[in-house]
Amino acid sequence: MNAKPVHLAVYDTYADWETGYATAYLARAGHEIRTVGPSGEPVTSVGGLRVQPACALDDVRPSESCLLILPGADLWDTTNDLAPFARKAREFLDAGVPVAAICGATAGLAREGLLDGRRHTSAVSFYLAATGYGGGERYVDADAVTDGPLITAGPTEPVAFAREIFRLLGVYDGEVLDAWYRLFHDSDPEAYAVLQKAAAE
Repeated sequence: MNAKPVHLAVYDTYADWETGYATAYLARAGHEIRTVGPSGEPVTSVGGLRVQPACALDDVRPSESCLLILPGADLWDTTNDLAPFARKAREFLDAGVPVAAICGATAGLAREGLLDGRRHTSAVSFYLAATGYGGGERYVDADAVTDGPLITAGPTEPVAFAREIFRLLGVYDGEVLDAWYRLFHDSDPEAYAVLQKAAAE
């Protein structure tokens, strides 16, 4: 287990369904999940869940984290309020610490210029093109994409997003990672037996 926590960004209108698979199974694997908000004030998800952040964004240091997860949110596309989270992602990537962004957070990273030189994905290519970013040629039409320390995914792919996070952090690999994905994405009952066997070893 990595002794450094995983930081999950939370902010008003964040899409609470997009990171649930990842955080639940990271926690089961022994990773501490720390929520980080714009400040210490509570935030409310798009589903109406009220969350008290464990820490404020300004207090988060890449050297004290093993991953920053950025969920989508209405605010990524309607205001500049979340731009500080994209700037924090730059700090993480510059330090070689992974960042995982899904849905609207990918647009935030595009505006910050973080997708210009990296393979990436999102909801659809023209969604990111509307940001005016320079990375269109590196867009990949896939469920989730990992390029070095950066993971991106579209809003309909929380399971693939989690899969890439698990692979990057070494939570699962090989046939166990494949079985986890088949179970939760494809409802494959045979995958459950593979996971049960791995858990017993």
